[in-house]
Amino acid sequence: MGHTTHGTGRTARRSGFLAALPAVALAGVVVLVWSLAAPNLGATLLPSPSAVVMALGELAATGDLWPATLATAGVAARGVILAVLVALPLSWLIVHSRQAAAAIEPWIVVSQAVPAIALAPLLVLWFGYGTGTTALLAALLVFFPMVIASGIGLRGIDLEVMAAARVDGAGTGQLLRYIEAPLALPQILAGLRAGVALAMTGAVVGEFVIGGTGLGQLLVAQRDRADTAGLFATLFVLAGVSAIAYGVVRLLEARANQMTQR
Repeated sequence: MGHTTHGTGRTARRSGFLAALPAVALAGVVVLVWSLAAPNLGATLLPSPSAVVMALGELAATGDLWPATLATAGVAARGVILAVLVALPLSWLIVHSRQAAAAIEPWIVVSQAVPAIALAPLLVLWFGYGTGTTALLAALLVFFPMVIASGIGLRGIDLEVMAAARVDGAGTGQLLRYIEAPLALPQILAGLRAGVALAMTGAVVGEFVIGGTGLGQLLVAQRDRADTAGLFATLFVLAGVSAIAYGVVRLLEARANQMTQR
């Protein structure tokens, strides 16, 4: 049994390493092309990778980077929580009520025709300046994928399983707790996986328009002083935070898939 467990672990690690190889190879190619192109384009248009690394180190040394990163991540997290609190009950209602679906679904689809950035001035008029308004903007970006993914998860549940549970006397709350929520969880997490990256985007865009102390304002300051290397460094931090959040949710999603397959 011990040999089997160790063998399975080694196989999983080897598979994970092999799966990461294409991404690592592509990153290497990008850095190589970037290094070759940078001297010909000039530091203002395209700083070298080494210049970006130096700028990242300078940002970290000044103490501006990490508070800004935490501020943006905090706003994005609030946006995700708000979107989840609204999207999940609404999705459940749409799946279980034809009248609600007929009334709500068209408006959800139509709402996607309006760019979230275009709503920022209106949100400021309604709620004023502040991180709460920025979090609301981030929530609007997360809301749609959460509603769609959770709806797919709920609609994908075997109706015979639901009927059998009802025959056994399960009520609405028990069905939701013991059948619907566990079986729909992988799809819900898939929507959340897409949503966390969008939340970071919404938080940064909100900081552009609404203000704040996060990465969005840091990017504005770097733009104003034509600090291209600093812009690249901040964008890499933003991408890194989004990738970490994406990876964490992806692990949770994989775990949920394993649980539903048992």
